[in-house]
Amino acid sequence: MSYCDYCNGRPKNDMHRIYHDTIYGQKCRDDQELFGRLILEINQAGLSWSTILKKSESIRSAYANFNIQQIADFDEAKINALMNDEGIIRHRGKIKAIIHNAQQILELKKQYPSFIHWIEEKGEITLDEWTKVFKKSFKFVGKEIVKEFLMGTGFIEGAHEPTCPIYIKLIP
Repeated sequence: MSYCDYCNGRPKNDMHRIYHDTIYGQKCRDDQELFGRLILEINQAGLSWSTILKKSESIRSAYANFNIQQIADFDEAKINALMNDEGIIRHRGKIKAIIHNAQQILELKKQYPSFIHWIEEKGEITLDEWTKVFKKSFKFVGKEIVKEFLMGTGFIEGAHEPTCPIYIKLIP
């Protein structure tokens, strides 16, 4: 057994190793946590994952513990407050996209029981098809963000190498 290249050789207390071993590739069964993972992926665009991991608790706090309804209600005053929050990624386009995406999830939930159900109903489609599906509803969701979001939340394969002990743990 050998760990994925992403964390191979990292000590057990390394933030990347902890994320790899406890979160990455594992099915997310809660809409707010699922949306939180999308928020982190959107924030990561153009930055290192280390930056996001270091700021993840501040991001969670700034974005109402990933409460979809509360985020959907963020107004210009809240956007300005977020732009002044040094603990998060201060990018107006990303902030506005996250608010828009929360609003879109609320719209999806008028037709589907949950954000999770909306994803699961799509079945097995290609990454290009996933990207098109996401771009129809959401902002700031290019192919790489969609791929990492779906792999990281266990909806598509590829998060772990077959020789990784975490991969073996995740096999149903």
